Amino acid sequence: MAKEEWLTVNEAAERSGYHPEHIRRLIRQGAITAKKFSIVWMVSRESLLKYKKSQEKPSPQEQKQ
Repeated sequence: MAKEEWLTVNEAAERSGYHPEHIRRLIRQGAITAKKFSIVWMVSRESLLKYKKSQEKPSPQEQKQ
């Protein structure tokens, strides 16, 4: 089993294209997995990718099928 990768809020924002405040909101809502290490919130890379994929809208061609 691969070791889980954790990202800071700012790293998660950079990789996802979301604003850091939006990442923090997603954490508070429980939409993405995060843990607090000392004083720093860290986001699960896998949960961020799953969330981002769930937010993608299908193209018009995909909707017709």
